[in-house]
Amino acid sequence: MRSLNYLTKMTIFGCILSTIPVIFIGIFAYITATNEIQKNVNEGKRQLIMQINSNVEQKLTTVNHTMNQMLASTVLKQAMSQSLAASDFMLYDDLRNEIRHMQSFDIKLEDVILLNQRHNWLIKNSGLYELDQYKYADQLVELMNLPEYTSWVLTPSNFFYSEEVSRNTAVCPYNITLVKQLPANSIDMYGLSLATIPTCSLQEMVEQNIDSSSNVIVFDDQSNILIHTDQSLIGQPIEAAGINLNELTEMSGQYDTQINQTDSTVTYYKSSTTGWTYMSISSIVALTAESNKIGMYTLYICVGIIFLCFLLVWLGTKQFYSPIRRLLLQIGGIEHGEGSTRNSNEFQLISERVHSLFQSKSELEFQVQQHLHQVRTLFFMKAYQGQIKASEMHSQLQQFGYSYQLEHWNTMEVIAIQIDFHPSSSHNIQDIDLLLFALHNVLEELIPTEQRLAPIVLDQSVVVIIGTPEQESAIFHSMQYSLTETLQQQMQHILNLQISIGISTPFHELSNIGNAYREGLDALKHRMILGEGIIIQYNQTNEKRNVLQLFYPQQIENELIDAIKVAEADQAKELLSQFLYSIFQSDRSPQEFQFPLTRLLNNLVITMQESGITLKQLDHQGSLLEQLLRIQHKQEIERWFWKTVIHPLVTIYRNRQDTQYHNLSEKIIDLVQQHYDTDLTLEECASRLHYNANYLSGVFRKETNVSFSDYLTMYRFKMAKKWLSESNIAIKDIAAKLQYNNSQNFIRSFRKIEGMTPGQYRDKFKTTEERIDKGDTFTQ
Repeated sequence: MRSLNYLTKMTIFGCILSTIPVIFIGIFAYITATNEIQKNVNEGKRQLIMQINSNVEQKLTTVNHTMNQMLASTVLKQAMSQSLAASDFMLYDDLRNEIRHMQSFDIKLEDVILLNQRHNWLIKNSGLYELDQYKYADQLVELMNLPEYTSWVLTPSNFFYSEEVSRNTAVCPYNITLVKQLPANSIDMYGLSLATIPTCSLQEMVEQNIDSSSNVIVFDDQSNILIHTDQSLIGQPIEAAGINLNELTEMSGQYDTQINQTDSTVTYYKSSTTGWTYMSISSIVALTAESNKIGMYTLYICVGIIFLCFLLVWLGTKQFYSPIRRLLLQIGGIEHGEGSTRNSNEFQLISERVHSLFQSKSELEFQVQQHLHQVRTLFFMKAYQGQIKASEMHSQLQQFGYSYQLEHWNTMEVIAIQIDFHPSSSHNIQDIDLLLFALHNVLEELIPTEQRLAPIVLDQSVVVIIGTPEQESAIFHSMQYSLTETLQQQMQHILNLQISIGISTPFHELSNIGNAYREGLDALKHRMILGEGIIIQYNQTNEKRNVLQLFYPQQIENELIDAIKVAEADQAKELLSQFLYSIFQSDRSPQEFQFPLTRLLNNLVITMQESGITLKQLDHQGSLLEQLLRIQHKQEIERWFWKTVIHPLVTIYRNRQDTQYHNLSEKIIDLVQQHYDTDLTLEECASRLHYNANYLSGVFRKETNVSFSDYLTMYRFKMAKKWLSESNIAIKDIAAKLQYNNSQNFIRSFRKIEGMTPGQYRDKFKTTEERIDKGDTFTQ
């Protein structure tokens, strides 16, 4: 297949080059316009929700305020303290005036109800009733159990229309009801004040502010729908309308979702006053209709511009191609369709004719240099490891082109360079091969060839021999220190890489290269003492110290192991830091630091074995000891101990404790349920379970979030309520069964918790049963 000529390629390239900006600008313009439209629409929806929230809560606040005024009236206070009969028509009339005054405001109130359970009367728009004769009296009295003194709740409309035959079915099935418990500011509540607003009225008020493309939903803090265009969903959980509550993570916001198989945008606002959530749902298709028009206009314009660009590119490339065509006519061949050039473009043909003269020579030189470099690297690796005989050293270096160094050098040193990795570094250990290669290249460029031999990468280090004609060690030391300091600064500046440099003692014979290499590595081991980023010479280290340091922080180790066993992660981490600080503060050589670190690792492994924990459970591969001995940084040692050994052990012990805590709590609960009618104490439970009482108390509270005594009291009262509602056992006998010294203490405790005396609680259930029996008899 014949390749495209340069004219065609230039034309294609020009077309592509002119098309890309046009497409980019078109897409950018479309996205920008779409985002701006979407932003304005979303902002409008947010303002709409805020306005609806303001309008609705203004009505609710007005209802609450007017009801508070009514509740503060002397007429209501007088009425709540007595029964109402036909002879109290003046007091009743005053109450009706108060209710009518409250309904005179434009607040959409349907009805206002006053209920007095103690004196058995109920007043509403349609008149005065005996409470126990009202059909939905039980449902209304149940509202007294609301946890708050003032609450907005959703109630069925039939609760308030059941007595009128002509209005047996309400137009709006639900009301939003303001419930206030009476008397106000009293512990003993026996009355209610109810103000009802039909949900249909609020729905009409909401629909006045929205367009046909939006749907507004309001639901309460219990996630029950209060306002919805579909009346059948009112009172149901918000999930029935296709809303996922997990998306509502903030007090207000917007998100895109799919509702009833329609892509929609949801805008919501959670009221801090009532806890209601106001939500607007809009179809994305309707919102993006205008954006699609803009996209079509942008597409037409871009197509026209691209067509114009293609025309200009074609005319321009023909003009630029004319010099190349003249050059091809001069070198010949392509116009005649020569086989060797059919698959070559114009520039390839020119390049082949010029390059053919030098190709063979370049390939040969490259191969020689490649093999020479590999052989030289292998030679230096063996020399540093002491595998080259002294008699062969001189001749081998001459073959590699180091005759100048052999003739002029009198003093030499080996420099070993390693990379420092620490948590704040931008590099990690996985990049070490690439970083060592970069370090090798910087070293070759920084040190002149006459002052060094070839650097090589050996065992995660870059090693190089430097030399000088000077015989005085002081001059040579000054030169190499300046050189290594410059190298360290350059690596920090170029690669943001911190390195440490170990320097051997000066030597004069090439046969000492192996010893000098080991001295350089030994000098680098002092990073464990001196920290990272050091430049240290072997003869500056404390290798001549003959006193072996045997100090070991045994107490800290014991506390560390104890913290691991009780799964106290923070304490274990702090004790590990203290232990290592104590170790590294002592005067030791790098080799001596291995003894306490190895001892700590060994004791941790023994602790694991005694607890039945295997090394496999640590989820770690390889030898722990070998990995520890390879680390040469204090921070890395601490990180390794914590991540590899201590933290996994803490996790294993914590999982064991959680299982043990759960089993103990279940046993304590079982004892309470079996022996609640005895003088049961935590100490007796501890004795039966063979545990310390304080330990059991902490475990039980941790698992159940209540104390043992509170749980025992709650269970006894649960049994007391069961006996009161299902049996005729005397109250004093119940108190005795539950280990109360006298019945009065039991009555006081019961009233404090339940809000009524045991007798009142029993009468309440008997009254309910009698009412049910009467209803069954009447039906029959």
